[in-house]
Amino acid sequence: MSQVLVIGGAGFIGSFIVDKLIAQGHSVRIFDNFESQVHQGTTPPYLNSQAELVSGDVRDEHALFRALQDIDVVFHQGAMVGVGQSMYQIKRYMDVNTVGTANLLDILVNKKHNVRKLIVAASMSSYGEGLYLCNQCGQIEPPLRTEEQMKSGHWEVRCPSCREDLKPIPTPETKRQDANSIYALSKMDQEIMCMLVGKAYGIPSVALRYFNVFGPRQSLSNPYTGVAAIFMCRIKNDNQPVIYEDGLQTRDFVSVHDIVQANMLAMEKTNADYQSFNVGSGNPISIKQVAEKLAAFYGKDIKPQITHQFRKGDVRNCFADITKIKKLGYKPSISFEEGIKELAHWSHGQHATDSFELASKELKERKLA
Repeated sequence: MSQVLVIGGAGFIGSFIVDKLIAQGHSVRIFDNFESQVHQGTTPPYLNSQAELVSGDVRDEHALFRALQDIDVVFHQGAMVGVGQSMYQIKRYMDVNTVGTANLLDILVNKKHNVRKLIVAASMSSYGEGLYLCNQCGQIEPPLRTEEQMKSGHWEVRCPSCREDLKPIPTPETKRQDANSIYALSKMDQEIMCMLVGKAYGIPSVALRYFNVFGPRQSLSNPYTGVAAIFMCRIKNDNQPVIYEDGLQTRDFVSVHDIVQANMLAMEKTNADYQSFNVGSGNPISIKQVAEKLAAFYGKDIKPQITHQFRKGDVRNCFADITKIKKLGYKPSISFEEGIKELAHWSHGQHATDSFELASKELKERKLA
């Protein structure tokens, strides 16, 4: 059994990783700064009492070095999250995500430690648009749609060569990364730095590119949490979910339990070392379908408000090709419908704040929406 450090182990995904590690018999230490936007200044009640809890910030070299003592495996789940917020809190996101990760790696390179594996949470946001197929030109890795196109109300991605509408296809790890937000850039930094330093110094490292993760323990008061939680909060408060464009843009929603499965495989499998993997369901679902399924689950006759407006930097389609991680033994086990039921049941005992209007107001003030 291993001595494991989970950076960000008090968070949504990190806490489930902690639970699984302890269930498997590992000794676990949590290192977390209890970000107020996520935790509202309180220690979450779901934290596993069998884990050692260390309060600290990844930007604090001394605190992080102490937390790394006697550790064999590190799960780096610590990050500021939220695309929109990252575009006006640039220093904060780069400081926590990029510089915080540099702090971790600097310690691993320059100080004595026992770490023999590093698993870092990467993000599908680093792809930008997903992969597409053009009937005339073949596979295309298109740039973001122009603001001029968006203003015209033509939502589909066009081929840059023949101008025909493209068909979205699963996005593999080989697609070029094309970050279009500060959040995406900082997550790409985390991935690239961990892989580069890991290879240079012989520290087996694995990057897991999470797609749209959802499930219990998501922060329901954070205006920049995932769209499933935001829609759920609005429907519970008898408000319409607000959808940009025409609602037919697609994403890949993956249960937090399958994210945990991928992390365990990354830790256990040596053939995962020094590689990056997509972690998703492999099944695209439209944003409009998400809203409709949630309303049906709650038995409420609430139709989504489809605005036919757009947000700068939004991608049209991105869903995972999970062929590569399946070779490690990964198999998505929770359907979207099952995952929504679990999230909704868990939310009954939580205070669900409809914070969409707050986030929208902030973005409009900064001309980002």
